[in-house]
Amino acid sequence: MPNPLPDPAADPAIASERVLILDFGSQVTQLIARRLREAGVYCEIWAFHADPARIAAWRPRGIILSGGPASVHTAEAPLAPPVVYDLELPVLGICYGQQLL
Repeated sequence: MPNPLPDPAADPAIASERVLILDFGSQVTQLIARRLREAGVYCEIWAFHADPARIAAWRPRGIILSGGPASVHTAEAPLAPPVVYDLELPVLGICYGQQLL
């Protein structure tokens, strides 16, 4: 049986070293999170439209923008909240997420 995920409130190291994955609907978002966790990185998956204040308050060390089925060339294309760029953190875009960058 695998170990449970660490509790960020109980471990100060996790509180300072964590990555936020903003999910744009990719089929592999869970796989991205699993690979990060296997590498010892605490991460959480949130919807791309998460509250900007909540993102800033969570204080991630980096942000991953996942892929998704949308096209950046359509008027209704989902966008990352501006706080993603305002926080001046490392941002990794995968597939659709890279196109947003």
